[in-house]
Amino acid sequence: MEITTVRAVNRLTTRWVRQAVTGEEGTVLTAAGIWPLLAFLAGGAGGPARTELAETLGIPAESATAAARELLGGLAGVRGLRAATGLWTHADLPLHEAWRSGLPDGARSTLTGDEDTDRAALDAWTADRTGGLIGRLPVLLEEETPLLLASALALRLKWAEPFRELPCRHARGPWQGRMLRGLYRTASTPDLVRVTAGGTTDTVTTLEVAGADEVDVHLVLGEPHTAPGDVLAAGLASVTGAAASVGAGSLTEERPGPGLTVHTVDAYGPEPVLHIAAVAFTVRAEHDLLQRARLFGLEAASDEERGHFPGISPKPSAVRSARQCAVAAFTATGFEAAAVTAVAARRGGGPPPRPTCRARRAEVSFDRPFGFLAVHRTSGLVLAAGWVSDPDPLPVPAHRSSGGVTSRPWSARR
Repeated sequence: MEITTVRAVNRLTTRWVRQAVTGEEGTVLTAAGIWPLLAFLAGGAGGPARTELAETLGIPAESATAAARELLGGLAGVRGLRAATGLWTHADLPLHEAWRSGLPDGARSTLTGDEDTDRAALDAWTADRTGGLIGRLPVLLEEETPLLLASALALRLKWAEPFRELPCRHARGPWQGRMLRGLYRTASTPDLVRVTAGGTTDTVTTLEVAGADEVDVHLVLGEPHTAPGDVLAAGLASVTGAAASVGAGSLTEERPGPGLTVHTVDAYGPEPVLHIAAVAFTVRAEHDLLQRARLFGLEAASDEERGHFPGISPKPSAVRSARQCAVAAFTATGFEAAAVTAVAARRGGGPPPRPTCRARRAEVSFDRPFGFLAVHRTSGLVLAAGWVSDPDPLPVPAHRSSGGVTSRPWSARR
C-alpha cells in the first residue's frame, strides 16, 4: 500500500475519533472502510463536492480512483482480512464508462426497485462479505435510490501468544464490583508497552498485542481526565510512529505512564518481565456519516437541490444516505472486527528456590475505559479504532450468583 494513501486514511481516522469517541459508550469505527468510497465519489464529482471530497481524502480528486483501487488491492492481500466493494444501480441509470471501469472488477449489481428484494440481496452480500459478523447493510433504501456504493471489511486474527482468561472483579474504578472476563499474560519483552514521550498531562500508554499474521491490536490507556478521542488520537500517533514513545524497559519507576508500574525486584534470573492484565470486550456501533458531513467531505454532495456527480452519470444525483455499521471483539485467543459502509445516492513439585538476582518487572493493567487500534504491521494502516467503556461480563451459572477473584496487583496474586 502506498504510504501517501495510508497516511491519508490514518489522518481521517484521527479526525474521526476526535469527534466521535466521547467515552459515553463503547464504539468502533474504520476510516479504511469509508475512504475508498469517498475516493470513488470524488473521481466522479464536480463543483464544490469535488473540492470538499478531495480535501477530506487528502489527495487530488483526479488521482482518487486509482488510489482507492490500490488501497483495496493492498487490503485484499492482508492475511486474515477480507475486503470487498459493491456497486448497485438501477438498470435504467446510465454510467460513464470511464468512472465505472475504475471500480474493482465484479463490483456491479442491479437494483430492482423492489425494496424487499433489494434489501434481501444487500443483506446477503453483507453477511457473506463479513463472515456473518454483520448481517444488514446500513443504508436507507428507497424506490428513488438509483445508485448505492458499499464496502465491507472483515478481520479475524489469532494472537501469537494467547491470554489466560480468569474471572476478574475490580476493587476500584468505574468497573468496581463487576464480574468480568479478565485476560492475563506474562511476556519477557517489556517494550511491548510504550509510553508517549514528553511527559505531558495527556500521556498515553500503549500495549502491542501481536497477531499471528500481519495485524496487531494496540490497547491505549490515557490519563483519567483526558478526553477519549484525544487518547485514541495520541495512541494512533504513537503506534504509527508519528509521535515519539519510550518502551517500558527504559522508563523510570516514578510515574512511568497510565496503568503502568515499573520495579526492580528479587528474581530467579536477570531477564525482564512484563505482566499484562486486560479484559475481554465486544463493541458495536452504527454511524450516520451525514451527521458529520463536513468531516467526510459530503456537505455539498448531500445538497439535493442539484446534482454533484457528472463524472458518474449524466443523470444528476446527490448523496442521500451514508452510514457505517461496525463490530469488534477482543478475547483470550484473538480479535475479530468487521465494518460495512454504504453511501446511497438519490436522484437530484518441592519448595521454590530462593531468588538469586534482581530483575526489572513491569505491570500494565487496563482496569478502566481504554481505546484500541487494529493496525496492519507492515504499512501502519489503522484498520479499526474504538473505545471500550463496558467490558464483557463473566457469564454467571444459574446455580451461582456471586464469587470470583478480585482484581489485584500481580505481586498479590502469587
